[in-house]
Amino acid sequence: MSKRVVVGMSGGVDSSLAALLLKEQGYEVIGLFMRNWNEEDENGCCSADADYGDVRSVCQKLDIPYYTIDLSKEYYDRVFKHFVSEYSRGRTPNPDVLCNKEIKFDSFVKHALALGADHVATGHYCNVSHTDGRHYLMKAKDEDKDQTYFLNQVSERQLEKVLFPIGNMLKSEVRELAEKYGLSTADKKDSTGVCFIGERNFRKFLSEYIPMKRGEIRTLDGKTVGFHDGVYYYTLGQRKGLGVGGVPFNKDGGRWFVAKKDVENNILYVSQGDQSMLYARELVTDGFNFVNGTPEKKEFRCAARIRHRQKEQNATCRVLENGSVKIEFDDMQRAIVEGQYATLYVGDVCIGGGVIDAVPDRDIRCV
Repeated sequence: MSKRVVVGMSGGVDSSLAALLLKEQGYEVIGLFMRNWNEEDENGCCSADADYGDVRSVCQKLDIPYYTIDLSKEYYDRVFKHFVSEYSRGRTPNPDVLCNKEIKFDSFVKHALALGADHVATGHYCNVSHTDGRHYLMKAKDEDKDQTYFLNQVSERQLEKVLFPIGNMLKSEVRELAEKYGLSTADKKDSTGVCFIGERNFRKFLSEYIPMKRGEIRTLDGKTVGFHDGVYYYTLGQRKGLGVGGVPFNKDGGRWFVAKKDVENNILYVSQGDQSMLYARELVTDGFNFVNGTPEKKEFRCAARIRHRQKEQNATCRVLENGSVKIEFDDMQRAIVEGQYATLYVGDVCIGGGVIDAVPDRDIRCV
C-alpha cells in the first residue's frame, strides 16, 4: 500500500506543487487547509475564503480529497496574544516563527495524524535530512527563498514525519512546473507581511488591540520634530513613514531614521546622517531552541542571521548557564531588533534560534 501524506495546503503555488509532486511520486495525498484567522478585513472580505477556493480548485485538478480545519482559537491563544504582548512592550515580534512551532508543526500535525497520515508535507523552502534515526533541518536550494529562519523554533521530534517536496527547487522552477500542469495557483502572488493582517493597514489593525497613544518625536538632543500615535508602531532603523521629512536638521541632512524607542515615556527618538549608533556586534537571546539538542561545546563558531534573507554572518556563540545564547559577530550589524529571532547555522544545517532579548554593546544616548 502507498504511504499516506497529508499536505498543508495554503492556497498558494508552493503547497499546490508540493501536493502534485507527492502524487507523482506515488503517495496517497490528502489536502488539508488551515483556517487560522476568521476576521474580515476592512472591505468585508476574509482572505481565508479566497485561499480555500484555490485549495479546492487545485485538489479537484489533482483528484485528491481535501478538508479544512479551524485552528483560529489555537492561533489566537498561542500566537496572536504573544504578538500583541511583544508589540505593547515596544518590541518587534515575528508571529510566523511561532506559528510554525505552535500551529503548523503541532496542532496541524495532530490533525493530520488523526487522518492516518504516515507523513506530513508543506510547501516550505527548506529540507530535512533523516539520517541514522536523527532529523536535521536543512537549507533550501533557493537561497533567496530559504525559510529555515522561520522554522528555527521546531524540534527534532516535530521534523520526524515531515516532507518538504520543493526544498530542492528554485521558485522559478516551481511556477514553471505549476503552469505546465495547469494549476490555477501558478501565477498567484506570494503572500507578504503578517499572514492574518493581509492587505489591511497595519497600524489601523494593531490599534484595535493596542490603543493609540500620541507622543513626541524628538532628536537625540531633545528637539521636538513631530508627533506619533504610539512608539510600538516603529522599528529601530526604520526610515519610512516617520512623518518628519520636511523638518530641517543639519547641513548634512539625509533621511530620518528611528534611533531609539522610549516605551515608558512614549517618546520616539530619530536622527539623520550618521547611522553608526545603530550598529552593534553582540546580542543575547531569551532562551534558545536547539533543534537537535544543546551542543556539547558551550562555545563554537557558526553562521547567523538576525532577519530573513540576510546574508549569513560569521560569529562566535556561547551557551549561557540559563540556556540563552550570546552571539558575537565578526562584523558589526545594523539595527539588531529586540523581539526578532537570531538563527544559527553550521554548514547547511539550521541548528536553531532564539528571540533577541538584549544588545549589550549598543548604547544610544539622548537628552
